[in-house]
Amino acid sequence: MEGYGFLFDLALILLSTKFFGLLTRKFKMPQVVGALAAGLILGPAMLNILQETDFINKLSEVGVIVLMFAAGLETDIKELKRTGKASFIIALIGVIVPLGGGFLLAHFFNNASIAGPDANLFLQNIFIGIILTATSVSISVETLKEMGKLNTRAGNAILGAAIIDDILGIVALTVVTSLADSTVNLWVVLLKVVLFFVVAIAAGVLFYILFKKYQARYNRDMRRFVILAFVFCLVLSFCAERYFGVADITGAFIAGLIISNTEHSSYIAARFETLSYTFLSPVFFASIGLKVALPDMTATIILFSVLLVVVAVLTKIIGCGLGAKLCKFSNRESIQIGAGMVSRGEVALIVASKGAALGLMSSVFFGPVIIMVVVTTIIAPILLKIAFRKDKDSTPPDAPAEEPLEKNYQVLTGDNMGSHSEMYPEVPSLRDR
Repeated sequence: MEGYGFLFDLALILLSTKFFGLLTRKFKMPQVVGALAAGLILGPAMLNILQETDFINKLSEVGVIVLMFAAGLETDIKELKRTGKASFIIALIGVIVPLGGGFLLAHFFNNASIAGPDANLFLQNIFIGIILTATSVSISVETLKEMGKLNTRAGNAILGAAIIDDILGIVALTVVTSLADSTVNLWVVLLKVVLFFVVAIAAGVLFYILFKKYQARYNRDMRRFVILAFVFCLVLSFCAERYFGVADITGAFIAGLIISNTEHSSYIAARFETLSYTFLSPVFFASIGLKVALPDMTATIILFSVLLVVVAVLTKIIGCGLGAKLCKFSNRESIQIGAGMVSRGEVALIVASKGAALGLMSSVFFGPVIIMVVVTTIIAPILLKIAFRKDKDSTPPDAPAEEPLEKNYQVLTGDNMGSHSEMYPEVPSLRDR
């Protein structure tokens, strides 16, 4: 019977994330905050009812891939192109400022008694800065979708900057690890990153041509389009991580972008929206909380933790906000972009684990890094909500957040050609149930 315990775990995750999501919504906060809190409360950090398992880890990985794939499907490519140069500048400054802030903070706290007499303090301090450069775009994407702001000018800038941020983070991490590990070749890593985008573009063009021909031939039953689209997403995600060392979510997002330009992309997006919202996304967000297990810490390390959180939040807002301002975004849009880049999520935990394995981070700093990840992950959706609150085109608080998007979804089965709003006028948005 123990082999079926994962079924109860899933039931508990889905119920708790929805309960806490509705609870946070009562306080005018994004529901994703409640989902994150559910994992934190039920996990090892507090009640210890749920534990991180390999099954939950794998399922949460599929969840974030589907989330980023859906974000790509709903992204306006023309708007993304317009913000391309700006996204690079935002990402670049948004990496440099946290890197410098993290290095300076670690410089004042890290010493031989903590790191060890033979440790390279300079590299360790740089590595703390690299951890702060990470951005968990999935948190911001879910929050922007919930608020109906994913396709705004600021929303597209956040998406583009976060994807570029991942690439810059890989380069920065590789530079430091190559200095600590002679087996790591920086130029090989850079070549792999460039090759990934070349292969992704070539594969995307080929898939786009074949997919359009397939759609034209088998237009009467569109359910198979969803399967083909998902297969392309998974293959590109696998190739990105396995062969090029690029995050799988980057491959998923690019796959979504390619398919977004095809016919019936709204239908495909609607199918994945349902799958993501009802099952995969809750597991992913809860899994972040389940990873948190706080060790015992001294007064000095607690002070370092508090300052690390402050530096993590301020450096992203200042760095990305400054980059946005240089690219002629308004003051409000600059703040929105900065707030959207605050979350570190699981990305920072992965970077920290890799650094610890190479001796680039002392074990005593794991506690502060975990605290920073938890706080920035929970505070980012709240900051985004506040930053977008006074927009003139904001959705009223009581209105369904996804309604404008769902009106464009063609929920089709076979020859059914009615829209969701026409077929089911009495059914509210998924996120408002």
